[in-house]
Amino acid sequence: MLLKPNIKLDGITDISISLLKKYNITALLLDVDNTMSTHHGMVLTEGLMQWIDAMKKNGIKLRILSNSKENRVKPFAEKIGLPYISLGCKPLPFGYLRGAKALGTKRKNVAIVGDQIFTDILGGNCIGLKTILLTPIKLETTAGFRFKRKLEKIVYKIHKIETTKE
Repeated sequence: MLLKPNIKLDGITDISISLLKKYNITALLLDVDNTMSTHHGMVLTEGLMQWIDAMKKNGIKLRILSNSKENRVKPFAEKIGLPYISLGCKPLPFGYLRGAKALGTKRKNVAIVGDQIFTDILGGNCIGLKTILLTPIKLETTAGFRFKRKLEKIVYKIHKIETTKE
């Protein structure tokens, strides 16, 4: 079950306060590429800033956790006003552990939010975080990503991954 997310949603703004309460989640580690913007993009997904504000107003702690380099993550993090960890080395545990510690929250109350099963979901499940899988904003075109997305389709079928209903 390491590849199965706890929650599957279409987009980041579908993560509601009531859903987080249902799963006892008080903090989120957020991927950037294809989660809050297109891969290496700077245009925010629609409604992202309002969603971030609502999360903060409801006491949900937020931090970016990305595998991208600092020169990609820092400008994005500054644009949306969130702290970040770049070069997170997902799915290895180091970035997740740093992120959970920085959030000051027990791992069982932290969720990783991302679009990739073999990085975001695998790594989060391995160290006991909740995992929220989102539909990618825009599919990548490189051969490596196309291959990973084909493997993900197999995982979807094996684990019967469907959009979570509140």
